[in-house]
Parts: sequence; C-alpha cells; structure tokens
Amino acid sequence: MPKKMITEALRQGDWDTALEKAAQWAESPEAGPCPFFALNVLYLLQGAFGKAWQVHAKCLQESQDILVVSEWIKEIQSHYPEESHICLIEGLFLAQSGQSEQSVACYEKAAACNPQSPYPHFFLAQIHRRMGRTDQGIKSYREAVKRDPGYVAARLNLGVAYQEQGQLEMAIMQYREILKAHPEEVLAHSNLACALNEQGKMEAAIEEYKTSLQLAPEDAELHFALGGVYETKGRREWAKREYERALQLDPDFTPAATGLGWFLFEKGQVDTALDYFSRVLKINPNDADATFGVGRVYQEKRKPELAAEHYQKAFELEKDPQQKTKILNFIDKGLH
Repeated sequence: MPKKMITEALRQGDWDTALEKAAQWAESPEAGPCPFFALNVLYLLQGAFGKAWQVHAKCLQESQDILVVSEWIKEIQSHYPEESHICLIEGLFLAQSGQSEQSVACYEKAAACNPQSPYPHFFLAQIHRRMGRTDQGIKSYREAVKRDPGYVAARLNLGVAYQEQGQLEMAIMQYREILKAHPEEVLAHSNLACALNEQGKMEAAIEEYKTSLQLAPEDAELHFALGGVYETKGRREWAKREYERALQLDPDFTPAATGLGWFLFEKGQVDTALDYFSRVLKINPNDADATFGVGRVYQEKRKPELAAEHYQKAFELEKDPQQKTKILNFIDKGLH
C-alpha cells in the first residue's frame, strides 16, 4: 500500500506527500531499498544533495538493491509511460546506477511531456557536465533557470559552469541573482568570492569570504580559501591564522597543513615545515605540493639526493602543467 500511495504522489508531483509517505515506509524493518530511492529522488528535487547522497547507499549501491528498484521503476513506467515526473524519476535512477547516457532520453522525454518543468533540464545539464559537454550543460542549466528563475541549485551550477569556462562576469551575475532572494546562501557568497578573486578583485573577495564565514564559521574550506586570498595580498600572518583555524576545525584538511608548511619554510623554520609536509603525506602520500615541500626542506638541509628524489616524485604526481614547469625549473636551478 505505501508503494502505491508514493507512486501516485510522485506521478502528480506532490513532493511533500511523497516525502512524508516515503519516510514512513523507510522506517519499516522490511522496507527494502524502494522507499530510500524515493527519498533520494525527493531530496535531489529539493536540492538537498547531502541527504540524497546519504540515502543513496541504501538503495543504489548494492547490485541486488539496484535490481529491486529497477523492477519498481519498470512497473511504474509500464502504467504511466507518458508521465513527465515518471520519466524524470526513471532518468534519475539510470543516472545514479551507472547508466548516465541512457538517462538522457528519459530527461528529454520528461521535458517534452511537461515543457514548464525545470527539473529535466537541470538533471540533463548534470549529465552533460559529467560527460565533459560543458556548452550543452550551460544551455540546459539556462533552460532550467528560464522556467524557474528562483531555482537556486540551477543558478549555482550555471555560475560554476560559466566560471570553469572563464566567463566570470556571467558567473558573478548568477551568484548575485541568488543573493538578492537568498542573502544567507553560503555557496553563492563563497562562489562569488572565488570568481571575484579570479578577476583580481581581492578586497571584494575577502569581504564575500568573511560574509560566508559569518554564516558558516565552522567551514574549514572557507577559512582556507580566505587564507589563500590573504596570502596573495601579502598578508602572510593573516593567512597563517586562517590556515590554523581550518586545521583546528578539520585536522585532516591537508591544503591548510601544506599552506602552513610553506609559510614556516619561508620563515626559515624548516624542521617545523617538514612536520607539516609529513603530516600531509601521512594522509595523502600522493600530494604533489607537500612532496615538493619535503624536497625543498632536504635541499636546505644539504641532502641533495633526498631532495632530488622528492622533486622527481612531485613532478610525476603533479597534474597542473604550470606547477610541473615550476618544479622542473627549480630542479634545473637548484640541483645543477
């Protein structure tokens, strides 16, 4: 009976009723994966992506669970083959069970069945971006925003997609539109700060990061990001303070530990710097920046063989072409 009630609520787009019934069904010891998939879908539609990911493991991780959910989706789809919401839900199932390309047709059909709905365009954009089709992703996000200008997740992702393409003014416009209606939206503030920083407007970026931290003072990544802008501005002690705060909040947040390692290295405190770089490598042995830092410490300690070993490893691990060039240039300058 719960399955039938949830199916009807989903078909009609009555998300509140569907969420209530799915939560009740999920409490049953014999519920199985289906109510958790319903919750997953509803959280995705709400933009509560963290909650969606939490219930994902209870419905779309094990092969047997995927099979059970698949049978439910087929049953619903057989009864309502032309219903927009059902096509959307089928697309969400396919996209999250390793069948991303197959989900595209479902989203396109959902959009055709209900031209006013922003959801098929939003989730279609997600697939395009996942597949590296950024231009198509931007087009689909724009279609979602066109249908619902207040769709925060769509505007956020559209801004990020613009930012990745270097269209910073377009990205900034999306973030500012969100903040007009939702001044408490932390991601909009932090993304705006990042885009402003990329534009070279560092003072404005600092103010946006500060606003973000007023809203989310326990966010280690925000403290680190603010520290990075301070460091670029030459405010090294302020940067150090933010890196330290980030590590207090998350002792395993390696970028902050690496940042402190470089700060101390440049202060001449090479042994303490080595402690921080080593701390990073215990957590992530493949961290290129920390590996390079260890090499610099060994060179300062007049141990060129160990330095060269770490430089070579850092070069192999580094993905950023500019950083690889920097390492090569330093090897040439420092060891030859």
